[in-house]
Amino acid sequence: MIMSRIEARRDEDTAVNGNLADRLLAGLPAEAVLTDPDVTVSYANDMASFCPAGAPAVVVLPRTVEQVQHVMRTATELRVPVVPQGARTGLSGGANASDGCIVLSLTKMDKILEINPVDRVAVVEPGVINATLSRAVGEHGLYYPPDPSSWEMCTIGGNIGTASGGLCCVKYGVTAEYVLGLEVVLADGRLMSTGRRTAKGVAGYDLTRLFVGSEGSLGIVVRAILALRPQPPQQLVLAAEFASGAAACDAVCRIMAGGHVPSLLELMDRTTVKAVNDMAQMGLPETTEALLLAAFDTPDPAADLAAVGALCEAAGATQVVPADDFAESELLLQARRLSLTALEAVSGTTMIDDVCVPRSRLGEMLEGTERIAEKYQLTIGVVAHAGDGNTHPTVCFDAADPDESRRARESFDEIMALGLELGGTITGEHGVGVLKKEWLAREIGPVGVEMQRQIKRVFDPLDILNPGKLF
Repeated sequence: MIMSRIEARRDEDTAVNGNLADRLLAGLPAEAVLTDPDVTVSYANDMASFCPAGAPAVVVLPRTVEQVQHVMRTATELRVPVVPQGARTGLSGGANASDGCIVLSLTKMDKILEINPVDRVAVVEPGVINATLSRAVGEHGLYYPPDPSSWEMCTIGGNIGTASGGLCCVKYGVTAEYVLGLEVVLADGRLMSTGRRTAKGVAGYDLTRLFVGSEGSLGIVVRAILALRPQPPQQLVLAAEFASGAAACDAVCRIMAGGHVPSLLELMDRTTVKAVNDMAQMGLPETTEALLLAAFDTPDPAADLAAVGALCEAAGATQVVPADDFAESELLLQARRLSLTALEAVSGTTMIDDVCVPRSRLGEMLEGTERIAEKYQLTIGVVAHAGDGNTHPTVCFDAADPDESRRARESFDEIMALGLELGGTITGEHGVGVLKKEWLAREIGPVGVEMQRQIKRVFDPLDILNPGKLF
């Protein structure tokens, strides 16, 4: 009897999913609709740890705006949840599937529609890879600054969804500052345009900013107008070695208080430096407790590096080494870009936190994280966009060890609590997703949560867009 009930439910699920697929195929080519469970399961989750994921009923890969509209009209009529996805490089579970959902993968909408050097804008579809856009605009002497560490894989749509940042934010800012306008398919399939392509514009509420960072919970971005800058000169990099994290953070404060505008200001702690050396034999100084990388893309970067080098020495740097040329600079930056991959190799699994604190309290954040690592007897490496105060404490653990996994999760929560204590935020660029739902409520409070829920109800009254994320 029990087996017959299970089989009946399976038959019912198959019938429902079959009807859904048929309805979707009425407006989509066959190759755009994936129903094989062995295939759809590969779209179930992003790169976050400790985030539950369901089994999608179907995966859809549209190529046109009209096809996205058809998907959303079908989802609304059948009351089926829709989970938008890009390259699934996210670290908060924001792209994780829910049971019985339509996964709406936008990776096939990957055209750069326009690059305009006069207006300094690019118009792109959401599936364009960040690095592809950067190289394309570079051919026109232009620059798209946001550069997440996953820039060779992540999509512009995903960057918009999580309001992502990157290494250059200290000078150039985050994704939100470069999104001028959007075309968005709403939950019921209507197409809405927001923003502008002009240099200025203040007509009505800024709905563009509302969608940036909304993690696909308000609508499906199908086109974006992005601001561009003139291509800056190649940057030169300086590496400064410190005997303590506190001294390195003191140097960061001196640099920012001195009015300097580096194009990059990054920090790696001793755990991270060792991990990078172990993986790639980079020859970084393992005697250091903290390594600070500063870069300038000004007309005279050597002079800027000399001034910053003097501030690092005043803060207690044991060694300051400016790069002689651009090739040496790239080698230093490669070490920073390898940080997260190297930390993954330490224990096999990582939880990457994304706590941002005021720059003036960066030293306290590093010291507190070190105490948490000792308390839970775990390896926690810290890399940071130090010029922003945006830290990435990375908890290394063995996922096959239940006790170690428990300690990893508890240490992760303590790190977020520490960030809030220091006047910071639980996420600077990775988003909330599933991983930090409880912590978002703590950060913004009950009134803030209720107002955000009301905004979602305006755009998504049936709660079919990425349900269960954010709050």
